[in-house]
Amino acid sequence: MHVGQAVSAQGNRLALERWFGQNMRELPHVALTTLPTRVHRLSHWSDLLGIEVWVKRDDETNPRYGGNKPRKLEFLLGEALQAGSRRVLTFGGLGTHHGLATALFAREVGLRVGVGLLYQPVTAAVRENLLALHALDAELFYGARVPALAAKAAWRWLQYVRAGERPYVIPTGGSSAVGTLGYVNAAFEFAEQVRAGDLPVPERVFVPLGSGGTVAGLALGLKAAGLRTRVVGVLVSDIYPPSPRKLCRLAARTAAYLKVKAGIPLPALTEEDFFMERGYLGAGYGAALPPADAVATWLHQHEGIKLDGTYTAKAALALERWARQHRTAGPVLFWLTYSQARVVDLVPALPDYHALPRELQRFFENP
Repeated sequence: MHVGQAVSAQGNRLALERWFGQNMRELPHVALTTLPTRVHRLSHWSDLLGIEVWVKRDDETNPRYGGNKPRKLEFLLGEALQAGSRRVLTFGGLGTHHGLATALFAREVGLRVGVGLLYQPVTAAVRENLLALHALDAELFYGARVPALAAKAAWRWLQYVRAGERPYVIPTGGSSAVGTLGYVNAAFEFAEQVRAGDLPVPERVFVPLGSGGTVAGLALGLKAAGLRTRVVGVLVSDIYPPSPRKLCRLAARTAAYLKVKAGIPLPALTEEDFFMERGYLGAGYGAALPPADAVATWLHQHEGIKLDGTYTAKAALALERWARQHRTAGPVLFWLTYSQARVVDLVPALPDYHALPRELQRFFENP
């Protein structure tokens, strides 16, 4: 894979290149995805809710590790390589899927990884992800609170600099101007599917809202592509949660980056372009929400799609409750951002937890 290679894993051009031409080839990029991801109608859910419901299958962005992470990492790792970095430094909760995807794909393109971790409720899946991060050669460090983690991250960054690794910092969830490009591209890809008649124009798109890059990129890209669809971000994180103002600023930085790098003008957004559903967080980031888990179980049984309890199940619950209140509304879309990859397929042999840094071993010893 080469920096600047604006093609997917199957050789297809990115949607942004199809819309804006050769200028897109100047953007740093490595091919990690198989695009476009498909769309289809969820007939059983539509019948249950009395409203037409469609799904965008971003769980299929990459056969090894899908979800929304590969779309962002294509641009982030591309820029890291272009900058001559030898290591990336990123952050997430103890069971971070973003960190896991970063560790997997960074290793594939020859980059070392450091991952700073914050507390989240500890489950069997969280422990499994921690062990997989170690198995993928990620250097792990922990901070119980954000200030402590920030101090440790600054020290690690300095050590990486002194080692000549030119560390490239990827924020939580990959939600920088560069990472957000992944979902600007996704929005134009989706607009192509609408224009081709693959699905009707949805009135709303429901998507989990964590660090904000997915929502900001979709809102910016859909507006630029001329779709009237409103993006509904279902808030699932209380760790520096984004506000409409923060999302608007992230979209503006992304638009500015595209303008400078590729000469592509995108429309300005306002805070009114961002709609947030705040009632689905539960007890906090990563905490179970039983009604959401019930929706996830039903969808797995009747539609064959798999959701996770931290992000996508909560977004699905928000869609379901909204649909029951707006049965005369137009079609809605559920943007499925969860990777269905199993950790055992990524890392066949998980290490013993004693191989982890001592500060992380206690999450196995005191369940």
